[in-house]
Amino acid sequence: MTGVVRALAVVLVAALLQVVIVSSLTFGAGAPDLLLVVVVCLGLTRGSSFGAALGFVSGLVVDLVTLETLGLTSLVLTLAGFWAGRYAETTGRDRRLTPVVAVGAITVLAAVFGYLLHYLLGEEVVAGHALVSALVPTLIANLVLALPVFVLVRRLAGETEVAELAPEVEVRPA
Repeated sequence: MTGVVRALAVVLVAALLQVVIVSSLTFGAGAPDLLLVVVVCLGLTRGSSFGAALGFVSGLVVDLVTLETLGLTSLVLTLAGFWAGRYAETTGRDRRLTPVVAVGAITVLAAVFGYLLHYLLGEEVVAGHALVSALVPTLIANLVLALPVFVLVRRLAGETEVAELAPEVEVRPA
C-alpha cells in the first residue's frame, strides 16, 4: 500500500511542478512535459492499469488547476500511462533504452491525440504549430528528461511485480 501512496505523491508533485514551473520553460515554441514523462515512467515500472489510473489522476489535477477543458488532459495521460505499461508488459521490459523509446513515441502520440481532441471539440488549433514547431522542441526536451526521471521515479515510487511479462503464445499446426 505504501508503494501506491508514494506513486500518487510523485504524480501529484509532478503535476504541480508541471503547472507552476515547467510549463513556463519554453524551448523554441515548445516546453518539456514533465508530467507526461513521469506518467510514462510509472506506467513502465508499475504496469498498464496502474499507469492509466495515475495518468487519469494527474491529468485531472492539471485540468482542475489550470481550468482547461475538464477531462482532456486526463484522457491523454490515461492513454499515455496505459500505452507505456503495455509496452513494458509485452516488449520492452528488460531493454536499457526502454524509457527513451517509450517517452519519444508516447510524446508524439499524445501530441497527435491531443490535437485531434481539440479539433473534435471545435477549438481552434493550428496544426503546423501543434504538430511541428511545438512538438519538436517538446520531444527533444522529453527525451533528455526520460532517463533521469525514470531513475528518480523508480527510486521514489518503487518497482513492483505488477508489471509482469505477457504470457507467450504457442501456435500448433492443425
